[in-house]
Amino acid sequence: MNSQKRFSALRAEAAGAVRTALGSAENLQLTLKTDLSQEEQHLTTHAHTDRGPGETRTTRNDDLKEMLENNKESLKLEAMKRIVGLIAKGKNASELFPAVVKNVASKNIELKKLVYVYLVRYAEEQQDLALLSISTFQRALKDPNQLIRASALRVLSSIRVPIIIPIMMLAIKEAASDMSPYVRKTSAHAIQKLYSLDPDQKEHLIEVIEKLLKDKSTLVAGSVVMAFEEVCPERIDLIHKNYRKLCNLLVDVEEWGQVVIISMLTRYARTQFTSPWREDGVFDENSERAFYESDEEKTRDDTEIKPYTMDPDHRLLLRNTKPLLQSRNTAVVMSVAQLYWHLAPRNEVSIVTKSLVRLLRSHREVQYIVLQNIATMSIQRKGMFEPYMKSFYVRSTDATHIKSLKLEILTNLANEANISTILREFQTYVKSQDKQFAAGTIQAIGRCATNISEVTDTCLNGLVLLLSNRDETVVAESVVVIKKLLQAQPSQHSDIIKHMAKLLDNITVSMARASILWLIGEYCERVPKIAPDVLRKMAKSFTSEEDIVKLQTVNLAAKLYLTNSKQTKLLTQYILNLGKYDQNYDIRDRTRFIRQLIVPNEKSGALSKYARRILLAPKPAPVLESAYKDRDRYQLGTLSHTINTKASGYLELSDWPAVAPDQSVRNVEVIEPVKEWAPSLGKTGKSKPAKSSDDKFYSDSGEEEEDEKGSGTSSSNDGSSSSSAESGSDAESDEDKSSSQSSEESEKSSSQSEKSSSESDIEQKKKKKMKKPPQKKNVKPPNKDSDSDENGNLARKASSSSAEDSSDSESGSVTDSDTEHQKSKVKPKEVKLQKEVSLLDLDDFTPGPATQPRSVLSPSLLTDLEGLSLSNISTMQVSGPAFVPEKSHNLLHRMTGKGLAAQYQFTRQPCLYQPNMVSVQISLTNTSDHRLEQIHIGERSPAGLKIHCFNTIEFLEPDASVTVSMGIDFNDSTQAANFQLCTKEDQFSVSIQPAVGDLFLAVTMTEQDFRKEQGKLQGMNECSATITVTAENTSSQPLNRRVAAMANVGVVPSGQDNVHRFAGKTACSGAVLLVTVELRESSAAVITINTEKSVMGSMLLRDLKKSLAQA
Repeated sequence: MNSQKRFSALRAEAAGAVRTALGSAENLQLTLKTDLSQEEQHLTTHAHTDRGPGETRTTRNDDLKEMLENNKESLKLEAMKRIVGLIAKGKNASELFPAVVKNVASKNIELKKLVYVYLVRYAEEQQDLALLSISTFQRALKDPNQLIRASALRVLSSIRVPIIIPIMMLAIKEAASDMSPYVRKTSAHAIQKLYSLDPDQKEHLIEVIEKLLKDKSTLVAGSVVMAFEEVCPERIDLIHKNYRKLCNLLVDVEEWGQVVIISMLTRYARTQFTSPWREDGVFDENSERAFYESDEEKTRDDTEIKPYTMDPDHRLLLRNTKPLLQSRNTAVVMSVAQLYWHLAPRNEVSIVTKSLVRLLRSHREVQYIVLQNIATMSIQRKGMFEPYMKSFYVRSTDATHIKSLKLEILTNLANEANISTILREFQTYVKSQDKQFAAGTIQAIGRCATNISEVTDTCLNGLVLLLSNRDETVVAESVVVIKKLLQAQPSQHSDIIKHMAKLLDNITVSMARASILWLIGEYCERVPKIAPDVLRKMAKSFTSEEDIVKLQTVNLAAKLYLTNSKQTKLLTQYILNLGKYDQNYDIRDRTRFIRQLIVPNEKSGALSKYARRILLAPKPAPVLESAYKDRDRYQLGTLSHTINTKASGYLELSDWPAVAPDQSVRNVEVIEPVKEWAPSLGKTGKSKPAKSSDDKFYSDSGEEEEDEKGSGTSSSNDGSSSSSAESGSDAESDEDKSSSQSSEESEKSSSQSEKSSSESDIEQKKKKKMKKPPQKKNVKPPNKDSDSDENGNLARKASSSSAEDSSDSESGSVTDSDTEHQKSKVKPKEVKLQKEVSLLDLDDFTPGPATQPRSVLSPSLLTDLEGLSLSNISTMQVSGPAFVPEKSHNLLHRMTGKGLAAQYQFTRQPCLYQPNMVSVQISLTNTSDHRLEQIHIGERSPAGLKIHCFNTIEFLEPDASVTVSMGIDFNDSTQAANFQLCTKEDQFSVSIQPAVGDLFLAVTMTEQDFRKEQGKLQGMNECSATITVTAENTSSQPLNRRVAAMANVGVVPSGQDNVHRFAGKTACSGAVLLVTVELRESSAAVITINTEKSVMGSMLLRDLKKSLAQA
């Protein structure tokens, strides 16, 4: 007690010291931390438990606001950490938005990061305040720090407000040209976010993707390929020029980028290369030798005619992905395995086996996916996994789903050689306490008995022994499997049928009892003494049996009536009478059908003559197949393969082309100045074959440097080559250096490349008529075999790599015949290339030829300006509605909604949230006597329905009303949008049904454009009708008002008084709608509607006919 008192005294003393310190600081006007630490709060709480509720300190949010408005960065940082912690716990921190936004311009990077995290979370709810900070993000996009630039772009792309889409697009284009690969990577991520917000920006985004695909940084490669897969996976043409680069960068890309790139290259290869699985294909034992073979071997082998030769680019992909089988990331290994499965020759697929088996040591989640893929592979290629059969033995610690998959694989691997080992393993599994697994083992034994005829009798005898097992589940499954096996050869196993009939009294599982009854009925002629007795026993217990057993009892009675009516006639009538009054309508229907079929009477039809042929027809034996047999239609490693159903976003692998497309599309153009050819060129040509192919493949810059040492070219040529090597090395080092250092490197390499190229131009003019000897090595076509492509194409790759960094290499393809032609063309192309490279340092751009001033604007800026031009704007413009119906539709009645009443109205205005949505205005009224809280939109149907919901209404006072707007994508259909209108306590199912006329947007166009569009929409896109209109609808204004009331269309000026034209477009797809009303004599009128949405056109025609015919 004394110690407790002393401890309480210490608490009170410490709390008093804290209050004294704070009071002193206030007197001295010092700025101390206004929020107590956890220890201080703990002390204060215990020391002042006797205080009243009115004396408690301010709320937590007020404290956080004060900390955010404090001048000290440490307090602001602490406050932001607490706020992000609240968000992580799911608490609402939206009221702190104004205080947080003030700190968005802070110079503290850590604070700014946390502010960005908060803004991403709440920017959509507080759109007005978020838009106020857009200018700050735009300034941050030009910050010297690459982390700040990337964070600003990330936040800007995460603000899902359609109004800032042009700003986001401009920011993405600028970031795609940023010097920092990290910022370029972030721009690739932003592309996907912008596309999900506005799919109409697809064409502009494809231009950015095309630019980023040319990026050499391994940091960017994975992200831009992911953007490519999301935005335009069908644009294979964007990959052609970058294919070899992606293959060579693959090893150095980060792990998840490797997964995306490998998946994309798998699809690409299936469209560009011929199948390596053809039976007439010829492959060497050592495929690596074919890739590295020398020129002499290649020349010698050219004399042999090969039915099939693998494309060198195909071999390049297989070779560069093979090292990734050693990756520590299981997804990468799985991606390489599926690539080899879908692309590699059959004799090379086994390379992936050991790596897949290694993955079975991972977590059970990884095991499940890997085993699923192995199960699919083992059906077609048993030999791949047979050496590792022990890896698939079931452990006692395995989960049930893992056990089932291993059992599936062992069954697939079973053959005459190993079946005895597998059956011994199965005998142990049958005794497992896991009943589901034991039942699966019995099914596996049945499959083995079906597939391997040598062990059929052994398996059958083993299953019969299991019939005496104490476990009902094992007995029931054994009966079902035996039934399937006996169908294959029933004549040899009548004793087994008798044995199963004796077990009928002891088996209680309904499926097993039904299987025994089916067997006895199907083969009743083989057991003529036992079958009637079984029917007698079943007649006693008929009323207490399960439905499936009753149905089989009726079938047994019918079959015995046809084969042994003397003994079973009365029993059959008794069972049919019981079934006639059964509670289950299926049994009653079956009983009536059987009675009319087997018992002839006056009312019996023609079917009774064929009763024996119907009921006792020979039935084919069931085929016991693997559940994974048909899963190979999906690409391995995908979600669709896992769930065995086509998932959303799944891209199917195309079939191999019969004839390979032109492989030259993957050749990268090399634009370089024509150099002076020294007499020592022949010496250089001799030195090149001595260099190993390995060095050529792995080092582009090293190849260039060694080629320079081995050649005796002129001084200008040497200068150009050294500039090339230096520029190439600078470009590679940019990825690892800071942004400032990389800019200096790029300036240096750029100026040197300009100098060397200008010198080359002068030399070129002087030696224009000099004849150059051909370079035989590079002229040789690359489609002979693996080696020729690797030497030729890799040389071209090295050239393209250095050319993009404004440096020249010695590799290229220049023949005697086109030397003069290349000379005449190379200069303007070269100037253009240099201008593109030196965009980042325009200060160092030296004046040159007359075309030089045209390069002041960067390509990205030119693209932005082109996007802002008005030249491409069509004359067809969306206009305001000519008529807005005042009628409101009832959405939720006040009685149904427990006081909440709702009405909706179509505003016919373009939707502010997304252009393909229809704008709907909803009025909510609280007719109850209490406050309604948390009014929001809940679940919606159909599942794919897109709705832009209104923000949650925190509360609605009694008799108060509020009007909100929302957008609904009806997908050009009059199908109702169903969703739930929810309050804090209740949920109400409501529905918005659009009229066909409300699904259009009014547009304006000239009469000439109207006729032009109408000419495109003829035939099946046109529907018309002749009606009689009322007298008041024959004048212009009433007619226009009638048409505009039925459909949201705009009036098109017409040069004819009796012809009225209207135009609109569908809100979702933007399909044009043209309406023509031609007035004729005797109050007749012809209504013509032209639109590719023929269903909507016919529905609108019906409504217009009804409207114009009414007074």
